Amino acid sequence: MKDTGEKPVEENYEDVIHDPNNYWEQLERLEKLIRASELKAGVIFSFHSLVIGLFVDRLEYFQSIFKQNIVFVILTVIWILFVFMSIYYCFRCFTPRLELKYDKNVFFFRDAAYAFGDVKEYSKKLMKVCSSEHELYYQLSQQIHIESKIIDQKFSSVQKSLKFFALSFIAVILIIIFWAVRL
Repeated sequence: MKDTGEKPVEENYEDVIHDPNNYWEQLERLEKLIRASELKAGVIFSFHSLVIGLFVDRLEYFQSIFKQNIVFVILTVIWILFVFMSIYYCFRCFTPRLELKYDKNVFFFRDAAYAFGDVKEYSKKLMKVCSSEHELYYQLSQQIHIESKIIDQKFSSVQKSLKFFALSFIAVILIIIFWAVRL
């Protein structure tokens, strides 16, 4: 049997020395990934807004072309559909939907706001969690898990938005080629 140098996964995490900074650093990294996915979606959305604005602003110019050829209309409708699909996935990035069941957690923002009563009760629960290494690591682990799922959905939405963005770009190229050939 070949020794890979890897240690077996610990069965009992209680025997392992934990550093809470590792958990907090992981959460910070995940927050950066969330911001990165939202930035990408925002850039895609802004680009589509700019192009649609230019299109609508010059709609009078395109009306004569629309009246002359149905192919141009079809290509434009396809382009608009791709743009709207891309925008839809941009919005999905900003509003991921997760339906996961977790225990009440002092680090989940909604639980922190509503699950533990008033601010005094929440503070007591937070101090209790932070005073127990086991409970602290357990709740931080849950937070890392849910944020990882959120990031997965956000990046999946960004990838789909990029796919439709590319398809809309191809549709625009086809429209330009068709228009150039018609001249």
